[in-house]
Amino acid sequence: MSDIALSPFVTMVESEDGMVFLHEKTGRYWQLNGTGSEIVQLLLGGETAESTAALIREKYPEAAEQAAADVDALIHRLRDAKLLAR
Repeated sequence: MSDIALSPFVTMVESEDGMVFLHEKTGRYWQLNGTGSEIVQLLLGGETAESTAALIREKYPEAAEQAAADVDALIHRLRDAKLLAR
């Protein structure tokens, strides 16, 4: 089970190309592409970083070698931006 959740002051909206986050306290926006959006949806749905990377490897075999590193990097970037709670 994932321990990832949106921070309390963050709103997330799906867009045509992925998703957009708004941090309501800072007024800053962030946009994710389709793959980033898919990763976040899996994590918020309860998948762990490891199971999310496995699902991404299955869907995108050409990116299999990089999937785990990309999932971890996205989690760290979103946490650094205070978009995700621990």
